[in-house]
Amino acid sequence: MNPRKPKAILFDLDGTLADTAPDLADAVNRLRTARGLAPTDYAQLRPVASAGARGLIGAAFGINPQDEAYPLLRDGFLHNYETNIAVHSTLFEGVPALLQSLEQEDIVWGIVTNKVTRLTEQLVPKIGLGHAACVVCGDTTAHPKPHPAPLLEASTRIGVAPADCWYVGDDLRDIQAGKAAGMLTVAAGWGYCGETLPVYWGADIAIDSPAQLQELIHGR
Repeated sequence: MNPRKPKAILFDLDGTLADTAPDLADAVNRLRTARGLAPTDYAQLRPVASAGARGLIGAAFGINPQDEAYPLLRDGFLHNYETNIAVHSTLFEGVPALLQSLEQEDIVWGIVTNKVTRLTEQLVPKIGLGHAACVVCGDTTAHPKPHPAPLLEASTRIGVAPADCWYVGDDLRDIQAGKAAGMLTVAAGWGYCGETLPVYWGADIAIDSPAQLQELIHGR
């Protein structure tokens, strides 16, 4: 597929631009150790990191948001994460070079994440993403992804029509949101896709590295 060159590229944050899984896993494992439980193996937690509290608490404790114990665990998880939000989190290999190339090509780039504003605003500058053209969070609009509202909000903020935007993400919700917003969707195979990696959720394009996205933009 040789898609039309985008005027803007919007990215999911966790698992797409940034490898935040180590700090997220640490936050939920501190919940376990505080309760006298052994830490959950990192290999079990990493694939669900993009799902945030819901995914990590589910993997570590075997409960979902409908369980009575969930709210207390969620609040504890968020507290743990907020107090150690960028200890081990880094940009994925190739992301800095990708973003630099977009800027050189005058392609606008921004972030659309389901992470709440108070956490996103702390994390983004600490990991070198403070120069994004826009940052839309999970509580910026009335509905988070997979609803298209956050992506449409980002499109409005940067002044680029959805049809001229690509959306890059590593989760089913990202692809659903991008398609619903009328954007070309790109599945980031280097993220936290877990066992669903070969499926790519019907994305328009699937790539294995940030460098491959650069190649796509240049039509190679």
